This record gives sequence, structure tokens and C-alpha cells, in this order.
Amino acid sequence: MAQTAQQYHVFEIAGGYCGIAWNKVGIVRFQLPTRSADATMRNLLRHVPDAERAAPTPDVSEAIAAAKRYFNGERIDFSNVRLDLDGQDDFFKRIYAALRRVGWGHTTTYGTLAKELGAGPEAARDVGKAMAKNPVPLIIPCHRVLGAGGKVGGFSAPGGATAKVRMLELEGVHLKPPEPAQQSLGL
Repeated sequence: MAQTAQQYHVFEIAGGYCGIAWNKVGIVRFQLPTRSADATMRNLLRHVPDAERAAPTPDVSEAIAAAKRYFNGERIDFSNVRLDLDGQDDFFKRIYAALRRVGWGHTTTYGTLAKELGAGPEAARDVGKAMAKNPVPLIIPCHRVLGAGGKVGGFSAPGGATAKVRMLELEGVHLKPPEPAQQSLGL
């Protein structure tokens, strides 16, 4: 079966540049912000190397406008954005569908998502793998998934865990700083 032609667009947001790629089915890739348009384009094209630069369709323009508003701190719901997750593992697709129901300002954990899907605690690692392979972060809000005990956990986007914390803070979620590894003796 021939792959659906993909197109992409890089756009500026508050504090950086994001990228988005789509086909006739829906959005296939979202690149979280980097400091330069060139870096964003390179990161995006690493995942969709055959995509061609194009003007966004009306649906993609709406997603871009929503992303810009999100990074300006506006409460945004991306759950109705059309995606094309073709080629993703079926279990990952189920994880992504469950995660899309976690709304603005809310968080969940890897283990909770696994349990919601009827899997045991060992599946929490699979949830983590799905988050690392999430092709459309922000739209599928992997930044809202925390480790056990509210720990930040990993984040494979530019900026790593710092970017994850910043995105959560935009949504009014403030995580406690990590406990020091060693307690002071107070001497």
C-alpha cells in the first residue's frame, strides 16, 4: 500500500518554533518547540523525511492556532484534532486514546494508564515506551504522565524534563521539587 503523501509546516510560538506534519488522514507528527526554525525543521524531517513544505490545510491551521494559544497559557483541548497514527503499535494506540482523555491541568501516572487499559503494573513500562514514541506530543499530552509518587519522569522532547515541567506549569500544575538525596544534619 502506498504511503499517503505528507506535508509539513514550521511555525513560531512564544519562545520558539514548533513543527507539524500531516497527510490527508490527519496530523502525523508534532514537533515541540526548539529555539530555531531550522532546528525544528531538522527534528521534524528526521521522522517524516519525505514530507514536503506546504501551506497548512484549514484543519492543520486550527491545530497550529491552538498550539500557539496553548503556549501563551490558554486552556486548550486537543482531543478532537484528527490524527493519523498508522504504523503505531495497537497497544500504543490504546494508550494514546486513553491519554487524550486526560484534560488540561490534570495528570496521570504510567501505572494508572496501564491499569485503565486492563494491564498489570508491568505494563507501566510499555506506557513509558509509548510516551517516548509519541509522534504528536502536546496533541497526545504525554507531558501529563508522571512517574509513581508524582515524580516528573522522563520526557524525550527538546528541553527534556524541564520542558515537561514548564508545560505542566502553563496548565497550573506545580510539581514539588524533588526531595534531597541526603538530609542535612543541621550542623
